[in-house]
Amino acid sequence: MKKTAFILALLVAFSVGTASAAQTRIKPAKAVLINAQGEPVGWATLTEVPGRGVRVQLKVSNLSSGRHAFHIHDVGKADAPDFKSAGGHFNPQHKQHGHKNPAGAHAGDLPNLLVGKDGKGRADIVVSGVTLGEGENSLFHAGGTSLVVHASEDDQRTDPSGNAGARVACGVIER
Repeated sequence: MKKTAFILALLVAFSVGTASAAQTRIKPAKAVLINAQGEPVGWATLTEVPGRGVRVQLKVSNLSSGRHAFHIHDVGKADAPDFKSAGGHFNPQHKQHGHKNPAGAHAGDLPNLLVGKDGKGRADIVVSGVTLGEGENSLFHAGGTSLVVHASEDDQRTDPSGNAGARVACGVIER
């Protein structure tokens, strides 16, 4: 009888531990990017990487070839044609713009996206300093966030947007 009670206690402890781990698991997010005409031109999946940040996997098509700035913006709106509704870069720590700026970078500053002659591009990066969970650095703060692709390359130092040019694609980050 004691052995049965001990095994039962172990099973209960294991199932409680498993339930707790499942409850704290953060659900992935996604964004569908549209162009100025409201047509889909890409998608992104975002997943939490414990202790590191958020992994962003982006795939775009039908964009001009070359390097394009790619940022997380502070508002979860994607109103075409200019996408200004997305606000500025996600910047909960109130830093300057760019990875080359000694006073930077915004949490939403990302590496440039290279688009090939076929109009297609991909990115697979981990963004530190952001989370899909709770807190000040959450991409799900009140008002939400979005992903924006710009017409030009980001110089990674000029505040506030790296001379990135017009916004050519945008997608709201959603669960």
